[in-house]
Amino acid sequence: MPTTGTAIDGILRWFGAIGAFEVATNVTVTNVLLAALFVLLGWYVSQLVVSLVGRQVARRFRRPSITKTVLRGIRGIILFIAVATAAAQVGLGASNLLLSVTVFSATVGLILAPIIGSVINGLFLLADQPYEIGDLIELVDTSTPEGGTRGYVEDITLRYTKIFTMQNTFLVIPNATMRERDVVNYSAEDTRSRLSLQMQVTYEGDLDEARAIMERAARNTPEVVASGPDIRIGSARYPSDPVAQIRDYADHGVLLELRYWVKDPYYMRRVHSHIMERIWEEIQDADVEIAYPHSHLVFDDTSGVARVAVEREPQQRTPPSRPVEFDER
Repeated sequence: MPTTGTAIDGILRWFGAIGAFEVATNVTVTNVLLAALFVLLGWYVSQLVVSLVGRQVARRFRRPSITKTVLRGIRGIILFIAVATAAAQVGLGASNLLLSVTVFSATVGLILAPIIGSVINGLFLLADQPYEIGDLIELVDTSTPEGGTRGYVEDITLRYTKIFTMQNTFLVIPNATMRERDVVNYSAEDTRSRLSLQMQVTYEGDLDEARAIMERAARNTPEVVASGPDIRIGSARYPSDPVAQIRDYADHGVLLELRYWVKDPYYMRRVHSHIMERIWEEIQDADVEIAYPHSHLVFDDTSGVARVAVEREPQQRTPPSRPVEFDER
């Protein structure tokens, strides 16, 4: 009856026969157990080292994405040393772990090339810092009614970026794709974001009162910056308090635009809805009406007189004594 050592020896001889590896033929059960022990020990040591140096690395780089990348690198190096040591126990040297030139070239072309490309793009993302872990970003997509996908950056690795969307789903996007996308970062530096709201009122209404209602509705919303110093955008400065301005004289009314700042970008749609609700409540008792598409016909003294001749069927035609006049006034 074959023993465990005989079975292991047979497996190793089979690998050597197919040319995958050149292995030693004097491998024993003890060598295999030692190899497994080295792998387990390497995994434990990697976890221990990461837990010990994690805080120091975080204080050194002050960026969660780079901190995680460095800690992953430390863990990978320790595991690689453990696996190499385990391989030496079963007679696999470093040179024996490589495949033939043909197989290795195919592997590089089909597998490693995309991975290396993603790693390079990941390094560029970490260096350029377009976004960081915890930032609220939006992937712009003009083909959708929503305008894009919005979510929080959950993780940044050398190969992909993980985003936790507002729909409670995860997006895992390769870094090569992320570098080609238009990304809006709402959390970069100043979290205050400027939004706008448009409303069209009739020409007959009180325009000043309409603007005052819009500004007052924004100020009474807790999430809106009601007052304070001007907010800087680039080299320009803009007022922080809500401002309602005339945008256009449209066909059916005057188009007003309210511009306001929100304190945090996390509930922009909710804030927009709250302001619209307050505007709707206040215009009920005001001399303000929301315009809608309609036609208003006006007849005055300049409209003239329409002269229409009424004719009957040919066999009953009776010429009228005089034309029938319709006054459109």
